[in-house]
Amino acid sequence: MTTGYGATDPLGAPGAAGSAGFPASTPVGATEAAPDADDRPSIGTLLSEITEDLSTLFRQEVELAKVELTEEAKKAGAGAGMFGGALVAAQLALVFVSISLWWALGALINRGWSALVVAILWGVVAYVLVKRGQKQVKEVRGAPRTAETLKKIPNAARGHEEKNR
Repeated sequence: MTTGYGATDPLGAPGAAGSAGFPASTPVGATEAAPDADDRPSIGTLLSEITEDLSTLFRQEVELAKVELTEEAKKAGAGAGMFGGALVAAQLALVFVSISLWWALGALINRGWSALVVAILWGVVAYVLVKRGQKQVKEVRGAPRTAETLKKIPNAARGHEEKNR
């Protein structure tokens, strides 16, 4: 029995010389045959196998990431749907609170004037929210480090990295 490199298996086949757990004897002065260079895989074959294995590993990692992200996206989508439902419910609650305020003020003043007061209150709320939103948007800087890096690419591609300093 031979190993993958052409050498004799020390335990041999059942019933063969040396099969009792001892290697077969080699005559004195004789040398065991070295594995042939033809039996060993070439460097090109080894590199090809490594490349193939790395490619397979990379594809499997990408597939795993896709599966995980798909699962997480489904959870996020369900959560976003719940937020959407909550916003609809909150909007309906605000409508009914507004109607209640309109009727309560209508008991004190004319119903037309109470509707105008409620509308003005909502106008003030909208104005405050717009101004706060504008302030928040003005504070957004984007991606300044990425923009700076992108500006350096043309010089680096031309081999003039010293101009980027």
